[in-house]
Amino acid sequence: MRGLVLHAIRSAVLALFFLVALPALAEEPMRFDKEPLLIQTAAGKTLHFTVEVAVTADQRAQGLMFRKTMADDAGMIFDFGEPRRVAMWMENTILPLDMLFADNTGTIRHIKQNATPYSRDIIDSMSPVKYVVELNAGIVGKLGIKVGDRIMSATTTKAK
Repeated sequence: MRGLVLHAIRSAVLALFFLVALPALAEEPMRFDKEPLLIQTAAGKTLHFTVEVAVTADQRAQGLMFRKTMADDAGMIFDFGEPRRVAMWMENTILPLDMLFADNTGTIRHIKQNATPYSRDIIDSMSPVKYVVELNAGIVGKLGIKVGDRIMSATTTKAK
């Protein structure tokens, strides 16, 4: 009888361990490559950023969710592969963001400033775009980024 009780306790402890440990092991942080990104403004300024690159469906789905901080000169570029109308949202995104929607030439076609953290509201690209660049909220206004400015990076200039 005592052997059965010890076996049951051992089994329960092991089950509890796996319930706690396995989800933590499965939630390995998603990895993103990084690259320099330039924004060439119509006013003649060249702005320098280092962005993480989201090219796979899983990377685009993860994006900047759950991030608590991001350097002023950092961001993320989403590559959708081919131009299309894009819908984004801020669910599970802690940081307020500015979003730049750019076509296949890297020309910014639409800008969403100060996207609200945790919001499920759809943020529409308004036209077909191939790229979305997310930066910290306020950067667009602070640096004077406007529709018609151009983004350039290894992602936007690779063979199409």
